[in-house]
Amino acid sequence: MGRILSIDYGRKRTGLAVTDPLQIIAGGLATVSTSELFDWLKAYIAREPVERIVIGEPRQPNGEPSENLARVQEFVNRWRRAVPDVPIEFYDERFTSVLAHQAMLDGGLKKKARQNKALVDEVSATIILEDYMRSRKQ
Repeated sequence: MGRILSIDYGRKRTGLAVTDPLQIIAGGLATVSTSELFDWLKAYIAREPVERIVIGEPRQPNGEPSENLARVQEFVNRWRRAVPDVPIEFYDERFTSVLAHQAMLDGGLKKKARQNKALVDEVSATIILEDYMRSRKQ
């Protein structure tokens, strides 16, 4: 059984989270420059078995596509052509940034740490992955 990796895709930075090999626990992995994401993922998958990738589908609260959706779809199409052995699927990411900030507040992080956008992206990717895993169990 391979890991499940999640992506919170952003224009400049992308947050990543991953499960343990048994797919029980989700944890933050890294935040990488979006321009380096494709190569970073390929290198990671060469080192670690990844069963699938879940990428946040950016939508507005009313369900309409956000302005970032076109970039995400372009990345997904490129991935599917280049790495067909590792499936990638969309998962609704609405409100994950809000939930990430709340989780950081609840965790007692100081204001300076909560303003770290890279950390917010990684926490958002973790929330996407946790929600995805919970939805599969239901």
